[in-house]
Order: sequence, then C-alpha cells, then structure tokens
Amino acid sequence: MLRRGSGIRMKTDDDRPVLLDTHYWVWQQFGIRQNSSPATWKVIEDAAASGALLLSVISIWEVGLLDSKGRLELFQPCEQWVHEALATPGLTLIPLTPEIAIHSTRLPGSFHPDAADRIIAATARITGARLATCDRAMIAYARQRHITVC
Repeated sequence: MLRRGSGIRMKTDDDRPVLLDTHYWVWQQFGIRQNSSPATWKVIEDAAASGALLLSVISIWEVGLLDSKGRLELFQPCEQWVHEALATPGLTLIPLTPEIAIHSTRLPGSFHPDAADRIIAATARITGARLATCDRAMIAYARQRHITVC
C-alpha cells in the first residue's frame, strides 16, 4: 500500500508516452486537425514537447504502401517525406523488435487479423504508451482494456 508522502508516485496517463497510429502521424505532418478533438491534439503536443511521442516503424511501411497505391498524396517522393516527417521534434521511432513481433501474434482478447494494426497494438502494450487513433477496431480493442487510447 502506498502512503502519502512516501516519495513513490504512481504513473498516470499523463506520464505515459503517446504512440501515433499511422493516420495521426500523417495528419500531424499535414496539419490536419479537424479529424480529431483539440484535447487529443493537446495530448500529442504535450508528448512531443516532453520527448514522449512514439511512432512504430510499421507506420512507415503503411505510408509507403498507401503512397504506392495512390491512396495518399505526399507531394514529394515518399522517402523524402518520411525522412522529413521523422525529424519531427519529440518523435521517437520504435523499431520492430522480436518482442513486439511475437507479442503481435499473441495479443490478449479479440483482435482483427490486420498485421500492421496488430504490430501497432503490440507496440503500445510493450512500450506502455497510450495510442492516438480514430481506428474503430483499435478503439474496440481498448474497450476490452488491453490498450489505452487517447
């Protein structure tokens, strides 16, 4: 049991890093704010300011795939866009580690088979991050209490 004044502080949601889902990363780079609440953008800005804004490497793959299919217009070569987007202050790229890869195949609860989403969910779980997402499947997974969304 923790007592007041014990010098031990429980970690709150405000202390946890924020992992951007791919669409949030793209929206952030293009300055698209109308797709989400001002409160969520404040959480993202605060995480970036404290160096606690995360991005899964699978988001780079997703951007490349969307660009190659013509479903995302980057207005410059994909490699250049990604290089510049990764230079966002406070953003840390999280690699696909063996732990994340294996965990993505063993997520608790019910989760859909999309591999990229599974890797993002596993990344959120392994890093202890809150996930910034508007994805209905991810939000449904958060309702099962296996991840936290902003």
